[in-house]
Amino acid sequence: MATIPITKRGAEKLKEELHRLKTVDRPWVINAIAEARAQGDLSENAEYEAAKDRQGFIEGRIQEIEGKLSAAQIIDPSALDAGGRVVFGSTVELEDEATGDAVKYQIVGEDEADLKQGLINVSSPIARALIGKEEGDVAEVQAPGGIKRYEVVAVHYL
Repeated sequence: MATIPITKRGAEKLKEELHRLKTVDRPWVINAIAEARAQGDLSENAEYEAAKDRQGFIEGRIQEIEGKLSAAQIIDPSALDAGGRVVFGSTVELEDEATGDAVKYQIVGEDEADLKQGLINVSSPIARALIGKEEGDVAEVQAPGGIKRYEVVAVHYL
């Protein structure tokens, strides 16, 4: 399996979710199944079916997270020294050349991407256009509304 890049913060969030699934959600659903079984006939028991479905989801998510963590290449952005170039984990301040709007993004892994928080997936079109650029460079991004040009104002390794 190929390694999956993830920031240190993203790995911690996955570990927290895994811990919650194993220590809170899994015991809760086991208890819910036991209670539903105690009610008798399982063939027409909606609570039992719902609990079994939830258990399947929880077990699947546990396996998914464990797989991702075992294949993860954890990158600490604050320890990077890329010589001012945009790389995975770096935070980039951009200016839209057409509108002058300033935006700030951190390039992160797939599981941690959240555009509302300024976290963009490393495989997104804008991140791919930015990788390797330096302060003062212009990145062209194919957007749904046409090509957008962004000037790299600053690159940080936070």
